Amino acid sequence: MNDSTALVTGANKGIGKEIARLLVAEGFTVHVGSRDAGRGERAVKELGGGARLLILDVTDADSIAAAAQQVDALDVLVNNAGVMVGGESPPKADLDSFRRTYETNVFGVLAVTNAFLPALRRSPRPRIVNVSSGTGSLTWSADPDREFAAHAGAGAAYRSSKSALNALTLFYAQSLAAEGFKVNALAPGLRATDLNERAAASDGDPAEAARGAVDLALLPDDGPTGRFVSWDGTGVPW
Repeated sequence: MNDSTALVTGANKGIGKEIARLLVAEGFTVHVGSRDAGRGERAVKELGGGARLLILDVTDADSIAAAAQQVDALDVLVNNAGVMVGGESPPKADLDSFRRTYETNVFGVLAVTNAFLPALRRSPRPRIVNVSSGTGSLTWSADPDREFAAHAGAGAAYRSSKSALNALTLFYAQSLAAEGFKVNALAPGLRATDLNERAAASDGDPAEAARGAVDLALLPDDGPTGRFVSWDGTGVPW
């Protein structure tokens, strides 16, 4: 019987909920991170017996601390919660859109990961998966043959936050490698979520992206760390 435990932030909807669903199917007890209790309760009810609601606002220090006190041991942390505030290029963007985006997509990941490190250190095979974005790849953004370069810096707050998240992923992987951690970032592809209008109109299945995240969560001891990986398992350039 699998007695492993996972936490997925932003798991009451979208890709996060599908990640939680797949981990429950793998036999995990899954803490469904949700800042909204009502939405979280509905998600837990839908996900079934292996799901547990954990009230967690990744931008609130008190909420993070309270959530961490409720989890003694943890095998997998999936930092999935993310937002896109404003879609402007830097010359047109306002500082508030950057601050609000980074609070969730970067600072929230740092705060949550550090708060749950004691619980992860109690696992024989700790795994951290950061849900990033292909738009955060600087290599792809600089490639004139790829669609991202044609966007002329649009969505700069979101895209740069994911570039920063990628850097955090690499630094965590390097600093925690000696303890047996596997820390990787996932490019989920465009999915039908409420991230923005383009995503909402997409026919991309969130469950397909979720499978990629779960594959990283289940990496064997000889699996990679410090990698940026697409939903289909192929490598993505930083």
